[in-house]
Amino acid sequence: MVVEKAELPYLRRCVELATEALEAGDEPFGSVLVGADGTVLAEDHNRVACGDRTRHPEFELARWAAAHMTPEERAAATVYTSGEHCPMCAAAHAWVGLGRIVYVASSRQLSAWLAELGVPAPPVRTLPVGEVAPGVVVAGPVPELVEEVRALHRRFHRGHG
Repeated sequence: MVVEKAELPYLRRCVELATEALEAGDEPFGSVLVGADGTVLAEDHNRVACGDRTRHPEFELARWAAAHMTPEERAAATVYTSGEHCPMCAAAHAWVGLGRIVYVASSRQLSAWLAELGVPAPPVRTLPVGEVAPGVVVAGPVPELVEEVRALHRRFHRGHG
């Protein structure tokens, strides 16, 4: 699926949120929930530094959507994110019935970057969204922004956050 030029500002905001997370000492991930009319409804960044490894922005946005949106509104919404959803977040996204996902960097790209940096594999297997939630429409990666996201992960894992 193609990412439209009009969607780039949402993705740029995801990179800004990922940068905010990094500057707060957290892993650099950021996400934005956008309604069918293009309105930004909610946004968040990673908050796992507190010790709760489930505090991913995509998971938080799924919870927010479940509490504040009708099923029809959720289905018509888009989640923009700096990195493709992990299996936990992909499942939450599908369970609450959110619409498409647009990500800057894929899980495959992130895994390769982390391996290059010598970061140990996570306790949960990295899988593409389609393997966890086959009914969710996904678009990405977005070449225009990939290197910015890669640089954020490099800074985090090299201790220069």
